[in-house]
Amino acid sequence: MSFLRRWCYERQGESCLKYSDEQRIEKILDYAEQLQQYVKKHNLTKQNVLDDYVVQWTVTTPLRLICNHAYMLTKEYKEKTSQIKWSSFSGLKLMHDYDALNWEIIADVVFDEIPVLIKQLQDILK
Repeated sequence: MSFLRRWCYERQGESCLKYSDEQRIEKILDYAEQLQQYVKKHNLTKQNVLDDYVVQWTVTTPLRLICNHAYMLTKEYKEKTSQIKWSSFSGLKLMHDYDALNWEIIADVVFDEIPVLIKQLQDILK
């Protein structure tokens, strides 16, 4: 059991582990689609992510949720769906340290990685 899973379980019991991998995938897809819809609705660009504090806070919320759920996927599920670069998302899970964020990487994830992730997850869920 990973450190995060063990810590979560010790403090919150089964409730923190209540989602199956399939449920986590559905949640990840939902957050990713909502993020993409927001970006399109507001005609956001990478430059907006780099320069606008409100946009930065807005995009990090769904990204943090995506990353946390990706991190909590079982090793077996990640191996079964190895076409997805899970490490790219679970590696962003520590986004709570806003002072150390590289906004260029966040912008790349939002505009380059999220659309690919959505397509891959839709294919998995078919």
